[in-house]
Formats: sequence, C-alpha cells, structure tokens
Amino acid sequence: MKQVVHILRKVEFEKQYIKGLQIELDYELATLFDALNEKDKKQIKTSKKRLEEIHMELEAFHAFS
Repeated sequence: MKQVVHILRKVEFEKQYIKGLQIELDYELATLFDALNEKDKKQIKTSKKRLEEIHMELEAFHAFS
C-alpha cells in the first residue's frame, strides 16, 4: 500500500512540475518576443538557452504528447 501511495505522490508531483515548466515556457517565449522586438542580443541569447533547457526537461517527462 505504501508503494501505491508513493507512486501516486510522485505522479502528482511530476504533473505539477510539468505545469510549472509550461508556465515558465510561456513566460520565456514572451521574454524572447520582447527581446527580438528590442533587438536585445544578450536577452535573446539568454532566453534561447533557457528555452532549450525547458525543452529538454519537458522532453524527459514526455510532456509533448
């Protein structure tokens, strides 16, 4: 029974983590959009790097299904 509860908690945690990553993804896309409009090369580079990190994390959770 403890194993079932543990698995359920883990699944719920992963769902919440994925939701958080998706919110962060939206925010970072908006930041990138603003940086592109302002031609802020430093922020563009920073946003692209963070978007790549978020993508890899979501891919690890198979969240793109």
